[in-house]
Amino acid sequence: MAARKTGMIVGAVAGAGVACAALAGVGFRMAPANADSRPVLMRTSATTPIFAPPPGAPMSFADIFEQVSPAVVSIDVTSRADPRTLAQRIPGLPFGLLPQQPQGENNEEGEGQTQQGQPRLPRQQSSGSGFFISEDGYVVTNNHVIENAEEITVTLKDGKELKATIVGRDEGTDIAVLKVQGKSGEKYPFVSFENAAKPRVGDWVITIGNPFGLGGTATAGIISAYGRDIGENFVDFIQIDAPINRGNSGGPTFDIYGRVIGVNTAIFSPSGGSVGIGFAIPADLVESVSKQLISGGKVTRGYIGATIQAFTAEMAEAQGMGDQRGAIIADLVPGGPAERGGLKPGDVVTAVNGVDIKSNGELTREVAKAKPGENIGLDVIRDGKRTKVNVRSGTRPSESELNASTDGDGSGQGRATPNTPSAGQAVLGMQLVPLDDAARRRFNLDANVRGVAVDSVTANSNAGELGLRRGDVITSVNTRAVTSASEVSSAVDAARKANRTSVLLGVVRQGRALYLPLKITN
Repeated sequence: MAARKTGMIVGAVAGAGVACAALAGVGFRMAPANADSRPVLMRTSATTPIFAPPPGAPMSFADIFEQVSPAVVSIDVTSRADPRTLAQRIPGLPFGLLPQQPQGENNEEGEGQTQQGQPRLPRQQSSGSGFFISEDGYVVTNNHVIENAEEITVTLKDGKELKATIVGRDEGTDIAVLKVQGKSGEKYPFVSFENAAKPRVGDWVITIGNPFGLGGTATAGIISAYGRDIGENFVDFIQIDAPINRGNSGGPTFDIYGRVIGVNTAIFSPSGGSVGIGFAIPADLVESVSKQLISGGKVTRGYIGATIQAFTAEMAEAQGMGDQRGAIIADLVPGGPAERGGLKPGDVVTAVNGVDIKSNGELTREVAKAKPGENIGLDVIRDGKRTKVNVRSGTRPSESELNASTDGDGSGQGRATPNTPSAGQAVLGMQLVPLDDAARRRFNLDANVRGVAVDSVTANSNAGELGLRRGDVITSVNTRAVTSASEVSSAVDAARKANRTSVLLGVVRQGRALYLPLKITN
């Protein structure tokens, strides 16, 4: 999983602690109250008083490290990468990907060329972390650690190196499972997932991994938060502050009992180094995905075939829905499950199979839980009225397939070509023009797009702040279809009379649908 948001760097964190225990021959007493009347816990001996950690703090992480570290491995990957893409990668990715030219290669393809005569891509070396989840050699790591790997080497704590093969990988959660190629019958130390008892925010955790190629490195910290959304569809991340750096990706986060509570996957960093904000995939999700990968080599998820957005407070205000939250349907896959089930663009989904939805990510995760062919019950607000829509789940394509289907504009559009502009009308900082043949040629718009085209936008207007731009097509205002500037203006006037402070615009941009809440100005 490459860095998907500014400041999000692929990496991994974990941490754990051990509760302090009384020592033989050592007594405890409360020290005299300090200046602010708070007692200080002290440990006394026959010699000098020593300050002890407060209740709940660990005396040391050494015992937990000795217990679990044999199951943690370093992973070194050799692959080939297009140097054009290497130059585009965000600085500070968890592993230093250093392209190397082939040195002394002697093969049938010829030095530096494929059999088709194409230049061979340079080799790149990368490193990450992982851990055994079974005694027969299955290893969990991040998908981005081993993606496009030609050769994988797993190094154990004692320095033993083993080749490994990919059992399965899941782009959606950034989880992969490897199998080491050891001696027949050889057994490996492994660790278990903890899904029943979650540590609380503030509880100790410990991470072990391979930062900067320094295998067997332990760091400790606390759980900072749960349910962090960093732009991944299927993961509510655990935030931890145990230091993690490049190469920690795929390593485990342990609780104070040595149980895996997460897999270190990303860090937030403006510099590429640890600043104390790391993210781990929760253990229950990792275990579920790992089992599916081991049993079938892939993960199957439910799918409805819809483009969705978070239904924000601004959108709710524009629709007169108060503090309603959910996910709004921006577009539908033609002939897909959602369209067949009767879902419509502009519908606001508030629950899936009885589970309340407050964001687009929650909708995606709940739908993904369904098995292909199962019925998915959606609670929907449509035109201000609540209704229910039943959709029979399809099978979600892979993330690569979904990304490929949305690459480019999806509508055959190219650069806008000069043409004679149609007469326009100014509405809320936008110059709107009819979507006639001339406008379609000028903006390279498909014939099936309906609405009114944006010819220009005033930079300091709210429309400009929202990013509306020339060539956008406004298809609806407050979910009502519009085909002219006058209809847009009338809808704005109606919203103003209803004491609304904004309107919800349906917009098509380069073949993709989205919704934007636009403020109404006097």
